[in-house]
Amino acid sequence: MIEVNIVGTGNVAWHLAKALGAQNNAVVMQVAGRSQASLDPFKHMARHTVTINNLTAADVTIIAVSDDMIAQVSEQIPFDNTLVVHTSGYTAMSTLSRKHKKGVFYPLQSFSKDDVSLHFAEIPILVEAENDEDEKTLRELASIISDTVQVINSVQRRQLHLAAVFANNFTNHCYTVAQDICEQYEVDVKTLHPLILKTAQKALENGPTNSQTGPAKRGDKEVINKQLDLLKNPDHKDIYNTLTKAIYTTYGKKL
Repeated sequence: MIEVNIVGTGNVAWHLAKALGAQNNAVVMQVAGRSQASLDPFKHMARHTVTINNLTAADVTIIAVSDDMIAQVSEQIPFDNTLVVHTSGYTAMSTLSRKHKKGVFYPLQSFSKDDVSLHFAEIPILVEAENDEDEKTLRELASIISDTVQVINSVQRRQLHLAAVFANNFTNHCYTVAQDICEQYEVDVKTLHPLILKTAQKALENGPTNSQTGPAKRGDKEVINKQLDLLKNPDHKDIYNTLTKAIYTTYGKKL
């Protein structure tokens, strides 16, 4: 039985507490937050909810807060020489306080509290630790809730997080642009849903490079120029130009 503390009350903390709290070989001992109001939703998932100054040691203490707060929060933890990890994809393990045994427990997914369809077993968890014993503990803990556990270092994790920004955040913003265009011309955005699903499916099955289509891939300058004329939002026009140039370059064409 691995005893776990979770520090933080945001989306990642919520889903970790929910996933770990449902297991037989792990237990969420405490969830720590800044106020009782923020802790109330966690009462049924942890044995105790506390403020950080009342936190007591567990086998693993997981800091699930924003990147810019990790260093400060790790210094505030009121015990030393136990395994403390953060959940950030970008932040180096060395950011954690020197008074702790350090590690990283990074679930590679985009989290929202209201996402009831999320299954933690399908989420890769990337771990890192300073020594073999702590690494083994993190691998065991990750394996309790995930079918995919990998050990990678801070440099690899940072690059993977960057790749995830392109695969998730930038792609999602393009969906927002598409929705704006549909709404502007009173077209039902749901008409695009089969295309969105098929694009993702083809990228996974055949690889994104082999699946690329469209006027930029074909080098169809006439269509490209006409579509640029249709775009009224300057930001949308900039995105179109940047992505078109990138696709041109990737497939050996010139604008």
